[in-house]
Order: sequence, then structure tokens, then C-alpha cells
Amino acid sequence: IPDRNSPSKYMVGVGRADITGPAADVNMMGYANPNQISGGLHMRQYSRAFLVQQGGTRVLFVNIDACMGSLLVKLEVLKVLKQRYRGMYNAGNVCISGTHTHSAPAGFLQDVLFQITSMGYVDETLHAMVEGIVEVSLYNTTSLAPGLIMMNKGELLDTNINRSPLAYVNNPTHEKARYKYDVDKQMTLLKFVDQHGNGIGMINWFPVHCTSMNNTNTLISGDNKGYAELLFEEAMHPGSLPGGGRFVAAFAQSNEGDVSPNTRGPHCTDTGLPCGNVESTCDGKVQNCIASGPGKDMFESTKIIGTNQFNKAMELYDSAQVFLSGPVVPVHQYIDMTNTVRVNSTHSATTCKPAMGFSFAAGTTDGPGAFDFKQGDKSGNGFWKVVRNFLHAPSQELKDCHAPKPILLATGEGMNYPYPWQPEVVDTQLFRIGQFLISAVPGEFTTMAGRRLAGAVKQVFSAAEPDVEFESVVAGLSNTYSDYIATFEEYHVQRYEGASTIYGPQTLSAYIQQYKRLAHNITKVSYMCLYVGEAHDMKSKLMSFVLPVIFDTTPFGYSIGDVIVDANDSYTQGDTVSVQFYSGNPRNSPTFNMTFLEVQREVDGRWEVVLTDGCWDTKFIWGRSSFMGNVRGISEATIEWDISPTTPPGNYQIHHYGHYKTAFTHKIHPYHGRSRIFQVGPL
Repeated sequence: IPDRNSPSKYMVGVGRADITGPAADVNMMGYANPNQISGGLHMRQYSRAFLVQQGGTRVLFVNIDACMGSLLVKLEVLKVLKQRYRGMYNAGNVCISGTHTHSAPAGFLQDVLFQITSMGYVDETLHAMVEGIVEVSLYNTTSLAPGLIMMNKGELLDTNINRSPLAYVNNPTHEKARYKYDVDKQMTLLKFVDQHGNGIGMINWFPVHCTSMNNTNTLISGDNKGYAELLFEEAMHPGSLPGGGRFVAAFAQSNEGDVSPNTRGPHCTDTGLPCGNVESTCDGKVQNCIASGPGKDMFESTKIIGTNQFNKAMELYDSAQVFLSGPVVPVHQYIDMTNTVRVNSTHSATTCKPAMGFSFAAGTTDGPGAFDFKQGDKSGNGFWKVVRNFLHAPSQELKDCHAPKPILLATGEGMNYPYPWQPEVVDTQLFRIGQFLISAVPGEFTTMAGRRLAGAVKQVFSAAEPDVEFESVVAGLSNTYSDYIATFEEYHVQRYEGASTIYGPQTLSAYIQQYKRLAHNITKVSYMCLYVGEAHDMKSKLMSFVLPVIFDTTPFGYSIGDVIVDANDSYTQGDTVSVQFYSGNPRNSPTFNMTFLEVQREVDGRWEVVLTDGCWDTKFIWGRSSFMGNVRGISEATIEWDISPTTPPGNYQIHHYGHYKTAFTHKIHPYHGRSRIFQVGPL
């Protein structure tokens, strides 16, 4: 029986690699805002992987600083891993889960709906993600060593709120009575140590949207979970630069579908009054109903929510004592989500072909939509129905299946040009590591939906092994993205989450049925041979409309890398240094394992790197100053450094690195610029 006195020794490996995508001219994924185009970098993206093996069985959980997991990314990663380690890795034992930051590049999903605002598929984004995930997977495979895993959990307050409380309250009264809050406040953590007891890694699951950075942000950022990861890794290896320490800390996503980090809640930006409760509107419009907080701006809010998660994770890490013990077992199946669902012993129901409701276009209070769409819409709008019908008018059968959702986009019915708009086949996966159960789900489960799924999986295992105290978590946004999963009751309110539940009101029932089937397969209580199914690899069909970089140049008399606005001679702690350079387009640069900037300090006559572009205190901001600058290929990079109060006094300088493309040969060359030397003094 697994307990703290009988730990199992596992073979474990942890690793981290850079997956930072194009830092300019590419739309970001998450808010579906066509104006949110990357224009620099605040924090780098990383993949953080945890490999656990017992005997000949292994599971690889990869947490990525991206909006979500992607079937396209997973298939491309598996192509490489299968070639390198034949028979060792497959779709069943590899999980790729996104933190859900809304401030990372788009273009890595293979369904049309998710490519509209990114101008199709973006090879640079996909390549960066696949390269980084493969590298960390290869590192973990070669660094496997004996180790132990401990588990802990605890309550974290003041960090998340429910952004659709009106939908949540529609759940059964007796069910809500079992819970203290309308969002999950529990953080669940795994601590990895080597055979000598030295900490090597940590991963935790806590539900909160990574939308502290709002839809006006254009800098690549890991948002609140990315910041928490930086804090934890630096704390475990003081003085290390981002990506440099050996300790790996991952802050994974869970059932965050209706969970916001903007803890002040939604208010009307013009009046400061609360928004309309049902539709989340101000004077009938969604655009001014925006949630914010807890900080004075999005950067401070990101820092506060990230710090809260870091503090709780460190507390749980330090006090973890319950060892995992027992087998390592993965199980996986591709399933068609349009199949019949058994609701109970006497009734069956049907999931639907994918479709999006009118309230989907209203967005959320974390990021409102456009035009006159509203949340809670159960009837639709005549004008937009005409527009919808121009694309494809939904059949009566589809309308009946999705009721009471009024269909805005019939994505699964007749909308297959140039390829499918949303997935019908999804990736379902369950990992068992001793008494720890990870349900890797292909979408965003709401709070109650996640509770039901995790509880159903745990119930299967507990019935098979009643003497074991299992812990069950939902790992959201894993492997495939199929939008939201709301409960049957929440669906009927048709808030954003219900309108984005694409397989109809029985979607959650279908997933619970499927994950119980996976659980039974592991426990062998009612063993069944799972037909694995087949994923649709559409890489060869994908289209891109993102224009390439043509060339880079400067005004006459200047070179790329030259300083336009230099640093001052001196600063004090708390000031902001800002230096501007003529630059090349960041898309020219192979962002993997590089930096666009360095802050260097003079120490004993030598220059030491103290900050890079992955650090919280720096910003790399890129853009073109005018239309003619865009036509002539002239661009500028501004590097900002917020000098922290703990910065040692001394001499400093800022370096800028990048690559430029020549006009006639179209060859790419590196360049380098530096500021003057300046002094930093105490306050």
C-alpha cells in the first residue's frame, strides 16, 4: 500500500529547453485579437519535461509555456522521437500540456478556426516548439537516474475567481454544497529528488487562466505561470539566468475554463461600475466590460498572481512527505467525439459535430470580443445569421443537437475548406504514477466539469484498490485543442464557455465516459482492448499567409546595431534604462537558445552578464516607426531595464544581438550593438 514509509524508486529525468517563437510580426494565440501581433519579448518560452520510468514502462509529461497543447506539435515531436528511439515513445506515453499563456505566438494548430487570426500556419512557431520539446525529451532520456517522487497539496487563496459565476450557480445545489468555493483553490504538487535526496524538479497543477497580461500586450510572455516558474528556478539556483539552472520547476494548468486571475472582477472601464451580470456588458456592449487586478497594471498583476503561486508551491515543496509508490502506467486513445454517449443505464444521448455559439464571439471579461455579440445569447442575431449562412447554414439536425446553443459557426458540417475548421477526433490520455492520476484532457474544462472528471477517474481506481488513497488531477489543454468543456447545466446558460463547448450539451458526459474507460483499462477491473484510433496529420495541407521578411536596412550613414538613443551617464536603483538601436527583424533570428539583449556589469575589470531577455526586469521591444520605415525595411529595437532595488552599484552596459537580411542576396547575417557604459548608484 503506497504511503510515506514505503516509497517506490523510479527512474526519473527532468529537463528544460527554450521554445521561444518569433518575436515579431506574428499574431499571438489566445485572445483571437487580430491586432495583437508580437512586437518583442518580456519572458522566454520554455518546455519543461518530467520523465518517469518503472521497469520497461515510462511516461513523459511535457509542460510548455504556450497557449495549449497541439496535435500538430505532438505528431511532429513523435516523428523525431520515434526515429531516434524506436519503440520507446509513442502517442500513449508522451503528453504535451500548455500553461495557457495568451502572450505567445500563434500558428501551431492545424484547424482553420484557430488559424484565422494568425494568418494560417506559422512554420517559425511550430519549428521553435518542436525543436525545444525534442531537445528536452532527448536530454531526459539520456539523463535518467534513480529517484523518488513526493506529493503534497494545499489551499491557495486570492489568486483566482470564477469569471462565469452565473453559469456555475446553475449546477445542482447538492453538488455545489460539497465545495467551499466556485473555483478550485487547491494546488497539487509533485517533488522530484535524486537517489541522494537532492531536489531536481517540481511540477504542480493549479487552475487559473494565464490572462494577467491583457489583449493589448504585444510582448512574448509566460504570463503568471511563466513568472512563477522563473521565481522557483532562481530560488533553487540563486544567481542563475533564466534557463540556466539545473532545477526544473513547472507550473501546469488544470481545470481553468471559467477561472480568471483578474481578481478585482469585471467592471465598466468608462464608469467603474459593475458590468451587467447576465451578458457581461456596459450599456449593452461587451467592449468596456473588462476584469482586472490585483495590480495597478497588467505587469504588476502578472507579478502578484505569479508570486502567489510561487509562494504556495515553495511551501508545499518544502513540506512534501507523502511518497508515490506503485506502478507507472499510461493509457491513451484517439476518439471521435461525435459518437453516442451513455448517460446512465437506461438512456443514451448524442454528442454533436463541432459548432460554435453566438456567445463565443462575445469573448470573456478577460478579453472581450467585437461587434454586438453578448454572452448568454440563446437566440442569435438576424444579421449575423445571414453572414453565417453565407459560410454555411447549419442543418436542422445540427441545430437540434446543439440546442439551446444558437449556432454561429457550423464548423463540423460542411466547413472543411481548405481543411477542417475544428477537430472531430481528439487525443485522450491517462497517466498513473503510483497513487497519482493525471487525466490529460484535450481542452479547457470548467471548474465543475474538472471536478466531475477527476472524481470519476478516482472512483474507478478506488473501487479497484480500496486500500490506496489516490490523488486525481486534470491536466488541461493537453495534446489536442478542442475548445471548452462545460457541464450540462452550465451549457444551458450559454455563457462564453458553454457556447465554446463544441460537441454539444453532452460533451462532458462523453469525456467522463471515455476517461472511466481509460481508468478501467489500467485497473483491469473490466479490461477492454482499446482501439487506439488514428490522428489526422494535416501538416502537408497547411497554408500560411504570413509574409516573409524581405530585407532590413537603415537610414543613410548608419549600420544595423547602431545606437539611436543611448543610455544616460548614470542611474539610481528603481530607474528604468532605455536604449534604442537600429535593428533587424527578430524573425531572422533562430531564437532557440539565444538572447536579444544582455545587461552586463563590470566586475574586477571584466564584463559579466547579469540579465538576458528572459529576465523579468528587461524588455525587448521591436517595431517600425512609420509606414515608410516598413516599406524601406527600417526597424528599431528598444531595450528597457527596470533597475531593481537589489542591483549592486557599479558600471553597466547594454548589448543588443540580432540578425538582418540583405536586400539583394537575402542572406542573413548576425549583428551586435552596445550602449555607452553607465553607472548605477544606490537610492
